Amino acid sequence: MPYIEIKTNVHVKESVKDELHHMLGEKITLIPGKTERWLMTDVVGDKSMSFAGDTAGCAIVEVALFGKATNEAYDALTAALCESVGTALDIPCDRVYVKYEEVDHWGWNKMNF
Repeated sequence: MPYIEIKTNVHVKESVKDELHHMLGEKITLIPGKTERWLMTDVVGDKSMSFAGDTAGCAIVEVALFGKATNEAYDALTAALCESVGTALDIPCDRVYVKYEEVDHWGWNKMNF
């Protein structure tokens, strides 16, 4: 039950949003047991954001997972997300943050896991 949200201060065309949604579906498999089948994504552009006091392109990718993953899996996903998001949005990888949240309780379809 993963959820991934990308927030950025750059404008994101609909075609790029579609590309990012697809890319996130591929990259989530770097976390063992996670697939696109249960992945929800959101891509939000034109946010009022800055990084290091500079309003040049930047992004934050927030990943919420039901359960836990290994440090190695998080390292692999972070590298893949920074590269893919950076390339799609023309943002240097050193201006992309990735935040993880491990969730113990996750609701879906009128029940909880």
